[in-house]
Amino acid sequence: MNKEWSELCKTMQAQIKKETTFQEGIDTLLELRGKLADELDQFKAELSREEFNAIPFINVNGYHSKTIAYSIWHIFRIEDIVAHTLISQDEQVFFAGNYQKYIGAPIITTGNELVKQQIADFSKTLNLDELYRYITSVRNSTDDILKNLSYTDLKRKMTDTDKERLKSLNVVSEDENAYWLIDYWCAKDVKGLIQMPFSRHWIMHVEACLRIKNKLHS
Repeated sequence: MNKEWSELCKTMQAQIKKETTFQEGIDTLLELRGKLADELDQFKAELSREEFNAIPFINVNGYHSKTIAYSIWHIFRIEDIVAHTLISQDEQVFFAGNYQKYIGAPIITTGNELVKQQIADFSKTLNLDELYRYITSVRNSTDDILKNLSYTDLKRKMTDTDKERLKSLNVVSEDENAYWLIDYWCAKDVKGLIQMPFSRHWIMHVEACLRIKNKLHS
């Protein structure tokens, strides 16, 4: 794991545990997210469209068995769902901005249900410029949510109502590779959600994308 990102993540987790350092923890998280976003911008600047669709590790296990285009979609659909449906309890950026139409995506889900060639085929359907417009909107909206959180908000647990609202939107596939996410997220409090989709999840997938990029350029 990238040492700088790992250290920022550890520091953030320690800081948000205490009310006296909570705000510093949010600032650390925003710094980490900024550095990871810079990597995503580098992909846009350096990679060809075909490289975004490439799946060089198609037959292995791990985050790097995807495509870069898919990984970006997956990171931000999850973040949008968690930030808005579960934490803010408002409308997802995806729906508010009619992004399915603009991106051209055949699905509205996280994509966990897709495997191997399905991932490669899905990646080819995406309008990359619109996908990047979407992820910028999601990141900015999540950052605003984070800036407005209080220390006491961290202890709020997800409820059965939250779970049912999430299910009703059909944004998580009923496929066994995806449906577990609903129970996983809804078993957490706000602090737990911050520590995965908004930080560690980014790191794991961005590092996987870098591994794909390096393989393509080797």
